[in-house]
Amino acid sequence: MRKVILRHSHFIAPFNEIARDLRIQNKPLWLNQRDLLAPYTTEERDVETGRFEDVPNEPVEQIVYRDNLCFDKGYIDRFLNEAKRSRKARRAAFSKDNRAFMQHALPLATGYTQQGDLYLADLWYFPNGPTTDAEPLIIDFESREIGYYRIPEYMASEKGELTYQVPLRSLISIESWVHLHIADAIFGLFSRGARVENRINKDILFKLQVLWQALLEQKQVLSCSTLVKIGRNCTISPHAVIMGPTTIGDNVNIEAGVVIDNCIIGSNTTIAQGCQLMLSVVGDNNFLPFRASLYLTTLMENSMVAQNTCLQMCVIGRKTFIGAGNTFTDYNLLPAPIRALNGDGILAESNRPVLGGCVGHNCRIGSGLIIYPARTIESDVVLFASPERRVIAKNVMYEESDHHKLKNASTHQRLYPRAGEEPSSSW
Repeated sequence: MRKVILRHSHFIAPFNEIARDLRIQNKPLWLNQRDLLAPYTTEERDVETGRFEDVPNEPVEQIVYRDNLCFDKGYIDRFLNEAKRSRKARRAAFSKDNRAFMQHALPLATGYTQQGDLYLADLWYFPNGPTTDAEPLIIDFESREIGYYRIPEYMASEKGELTYQVPLRSLISIESWVHLHIADAIFGLFSRGARVENRINKDILFKLQVLWQALLEQKQVLSCSTLVKIGRNCTISPHAVIMGPTTIGDNVNIEAGVVIDNCIIGSNTTIAQGCQLMLSVVGDNNFLPFRASLYLTTLMENSMVAQNTCLQMCVIGRKTFIGAGNTFTDYNLLPAPIRALNGDGILAESNRPVLGGCVGHNCRIGSGLIIYPARTIESDVVLFASPERRVIAKNVMYEESDHHKLKNASTHQRLYPRAGEEPSSSW
């Protein structure tokens, strides 16, 4: 089968980078797509313009997709198997009954095409070359409600508001930093946990394997090696608590008092005493000093979160430093909807009652700042805590970076300019 990739050239704010190069589940999106489609495809074509009309009109079996789509194995396997079985041209579609799609994937997105009661994604299967009359193919996400069942009643204005619709299989168009958060945390780690739970409930042999491994290792069930995968040359304190499903890379150092629950930890990472990580993705070559905390947060590669900083529902870019004692708030004290940047770079309702912030690549954030919910800090920004600015109440652009005020501003290079701008050593 031929694989044809349509380019999505829009930069994702605040990273100033296209979606395919951003990391999801600690792997570049383009590599995730390649690995999942490798069993099906033997040839690859790129369409640099990103237009469907430029897909080679040749009578061969093809799968065509836009490179900002994030799909998991369960979804793409079901889509291709059902499309092949039908022997017709098919296009990925979602109905309004798909609660996970409507609640998480559709808000802030502009790349889906609405057709009646359906939403169409840029993913096609053609048995004999491209056509314009592909029939919609609906794949059920099999979502279930999981979330904050024990929160105080005053934090939820109506039943189910602070819950997630967690799918067993999923597809999402990455057009906003919020979609990165959804792909990593909700459609990624939350879904992985739901799939493991579903398998334990339905597969008696797998359940017995988990129980036997826990007895053999004299560990709690969720901490056994069937559910906690550890790479080579790792140093893990016996006083650390690690609960699965969790994946830990190579050369990782985890010190005493650390608590890890359903996370992905990249290689060459150090997690110091007392850190707490839950439903979070920590990339390669990261450092978390003592008492740093991550919850439903993505930390890309080569970054650091200093002591006593707590990140909840945040996305942090690569080569970024977050100083000690910073507070990323995630909840509006007044009942106002949280707005975030959508696929067109415009503030729109995020459909989330709680949501943290986002910091781009190559940023330096000083200590003691307070960041309001859903605020973004653009790549290459440096922020110092000062009497004039300790509260980040609006999105921060590169032109507002504090390093411009210094004589040695040129020592901080701009590595991630906006589309059409050139990298430079200073502004």
